[in-house]
Amino acid sequence: MSLSLAINAVPVTPDDIQFVVDAERLGVEAVWVPELWGYDALTPIGALAMRTESIRLGTGIVQLGSRSPAMLAQSAMALQALSQGRFRLGIGTSGPQVIEGWHGVRFDRPIQRTRETIDIVRMVSAGERLAYDGEVYQLPLPDSQGRAIRSMADPVHVPIHIASLGPRNLRLTGEMADGWIGTGFLPEVADVFLDEISRGAEAAGRTLADIELTTAATVEFTDDLEAAGRRHAGGYAFTIGAMGSASTNFYNDSFIRQGFGEQVQEVERLWRSGDREAAAAAVPIEIGIGANLLGTDDDVRARLRLHRDAGMNGLRVNPQGENHHQRLDCLGRLLDLVAEVNQERGTPS
Repeated sequence: MSLSLAINAVPVTPDDIQFVVDAERLGVEAVWVPELWGYDALTPIGALAMRTESIRLGTGIVQLGSRSPAMLAQSAMALQALSQGRFRLGIGTSGPQVIEGWHGVRFDRPIQRTRETIDIVRMVSAGERLAYDGEVYQLPLPDSQGRAIRSMADPVHVPIHIASLGPRNLRLTGEMADGWIGTGFLPEVADVFLDEISRGAEAAGRTLADIELTTAATVEFTDDLEAAGRRHAGGYAFTIGAMGSASTNFYNDSFIRQGFGEQVQEVERLWRSGDREAAAAAVPIEIGIGANLLGTDDDVRARLRLHRDAGMNGLRVNPQGENHHQRLDCLGRLLDLVAEVNQERGTPS
């Protein structure tokens, strides 16, 4: 198994865009643009499509419910045309706090919504007439003046990647997606995620090899692994305490299934009580080290081998540095290590 390298970026300033251009020059294969409650994920990719030549451009991720499936298909087809085939549509359910609080859409039937959105995007992008009778979406609307319309744009293939954490969504990823967008992933317990994806793939007559598997990691080269691990572990307190409601937090459930049940529950309790500092200190250092690429070259090389041996295809990284040049230096150093690890098994760099 060969590892490829991608970056996470929010390219909305000239310097941000130049960083992606420079990363492409170094040999980074892809860039993924997030969408939380700041900038959208699609507009920056249009800008990157005009400034880059070979790097793949993906949304990491578009929040389902924020746009109609047909509108999402239209945007994806436009970006695929602008990028000359380099676009990847990354989608995810997000959570009730964002979907209901920010977008004003009920967070109901998220797995079914994902399934139907993929169906509709693929129908539209394939040039099919859009008539769909789903549980979430009915097109045209029943008892309306709507008509089943075919896209005016030329048909085009749009690879779809799903950000999934829970077992049902992981199985759906295996069944329907071109790729998996993972996060908070510890390769030592990769089976927590990959077994479910594999089950979904097998049920659809596919295998895990049919799905591109990527996960996210921050990269920091340092001689003090423990200090870096402690610092990055503390950053997950927000994810555990705030990235979900009291009853629905997919990140917490994911960390619990990876073996951090009691610790995660304590972090969440401390965060919700208002003691953010104690919550950060309570996040296990194993999460900070295991979910990232930290330490010396030897430390990072060892983590890369674990990802490779777990069956991952790629890493979406946030290179650390105080400025553009330091981040590029970090990225170049990591690319060299990825090439070394790939060559150990005769795989291409």
